[in-house]
Order: sequence, then structure tokens, then C-alpha cells
Amino acid sequence: MSSSGRPPPTPACSHGPPLVDGVVYAGSEGGTLLAVDAVTGEQRWKTAVGGVVSSSLTVSDGVVYAGSADGNLYAVEAATGKRRWKFPIGKRTLSSPTVSDGVVYVGGGDRHLYAVNGPTGKQRWKFATGGAVYSTPAVSDGVVYVGSEDGYLHAVTR
Repeated sequence: MSSSGRPPPTPACSHGPPLVDGVVYAGSEGGTLLAVDAVTGEQRWKTAVGGVVSSSLTVSDGVVYAGSADGNLYAVEAATGKRRWKFPIGKRTLSSPTVSDGVVYVGGGDRHLYAVNGPTGKQRWKFATGGAVYSTPAVSDGVVYVGSEDGYLHAVTR
């Protein structure tokens, strides 16, 4: 703790951190994920990932999902920070993950939209676009919507 009673600063956190059940979850340019008590400011855990955390985090069913500049999607336990799995996308991941019905949807710099099984980290499918996918997917009525650098809004049936 610093003299202010707060944890020492971490490298920049450039995306809005989710607040779930009194805990703030953040990713940093230093390649870490961390959980901080929203009331006390006490750090609960800190976990290293392979690169800059370049997307907003998503918390669902006790799991934190984060894209990283190392080309991977990470899933860690919200309570402990322990890594559940790492899914290789292959290129920088700027897209923020979206979770719907136990499936994690995320875009990649490799021009694909991915559907990944939340509990296992196994790929369910991937959809090729004509450009990098840096936008956050939206899911409604069985359709996944995502913008791509090819200039199109893609609608993909799950």
C-alpha cells in the first residue's frame, strides 16, 4: 500500500473497468489484469497476461474475459485471478468480448469473429470478414452483429 492507503499505481488502464459485486476489474498496458475492492481500494489479485490488455474486460458467471495485444483471449476466475484458459486468436485483440448463453464472442486483428465456449475455451466457430474486427460484438435473437474494417456491419447467425 502507498502512503495514501491505496495500492501502488499500475501502468495505465485505458478502458472502462467493469464493477461487479463491489469489485472493480481492470486491465493494464503493463500486461496485467487486476481486481480491486471498490470500497477499500485494496487489491484482491493481480494476474499477468502475455501483452497489453487492449480491450474492455467482460465479467460473466464468475469469469473475467480479456483480449490482449499478444493475440490471445484470456479467461480468469473473478474470485482469485487464476487463469482458466487462453484462446489464441493470432493477432492483436482490440475487440472487447461479449458473453451470451455461455459463449464468448470476440473479434480479432486477423479479420475473424470468434465464438468460444466460455467454460472450456474451445472454439465453436469463426467467421471471416474482409478486415480486422476491433468492434465489440452485439448479440440479439440468435444473431451476432459486429463491425469490421472492411466497412461492413456483419450479422452472423449463432
